[in-house]
Amino acid sequence: MAERQYLVDDLTLNESWRIFQIMAEFVEGFSVMPEMSPAVSVFGSSQIKPQSVTYKTTEKLAKLLVKAGFNVISGGGPGVMEAANKGAAEAGGKSVGLHINLPNEQQPNDYANVRLNFNYFFIRKVMFVKYAVAYVIMPGGFGTLDELFESLTLIQTHRIRSFPVILMESEFWGGLVEWMQKTLLQRKTIQDPDLDIFRVVDTPEEAVAIIKRRVIV
Repeated sequence: MAERQYLVDDLTLNESWRIFQIMAEFVEGFSVMPEMSPAVSVFGSSQIKPQSVTYKTTEKLAKLLVKAGFNVISGGGPGVMEAANKGAAEAGGKSVGLHINLPNEQQPNDYANVRLNFNYFFIRKVMFVKYAVAYVIMPGGFGTLDELFESLTLIQTHRIRSFPVILMESEFWGGLVEWMQKTLLQRKTIQDPDLDIFRVVDTPEEAVAIIKRRVIV
């Protein structure tokens, strides 16, 4: 019994000290990220290869965003994140990589000219939302869906200001959107205006045009 109590107390001690690491990550983010404004967060799969259409589309998108007066924020890793940072850096913009430390995974890419490292996903997501004027969501997996639905939820519940949320590549996102329409909407777990929070487009030019209409730089 004494040994069990010791283990519980030890866990409590470790958790208490973790607060300071959480605070440190918030402080660093709050110190650096305001200088990145106005910025667009670009999300997508880390598995996308440089020779793929999605990679090249993301790279072009980032270049167009910089030319339109925006900086670019990505997750700082490979795939779509690398393409976003590469395009922004090559166009002369601030190319922000919010890198997450994961065991045996995701290495930071070489194109972020501003980089922050995080141990906690929830802090990293705060930085994505708080300092972005728009989201562009490229094809991706669970992490991309997490970031997409968190933004939709925050806008839906008026916890953050409404900003453009754009899904790129209708072929990829079409099935999900159809499920929202035929299942979520029909079962009344969402309402009609909720589907207006996001737009689906197929070209970087469309995405940038939407952002420029909604955001004053």
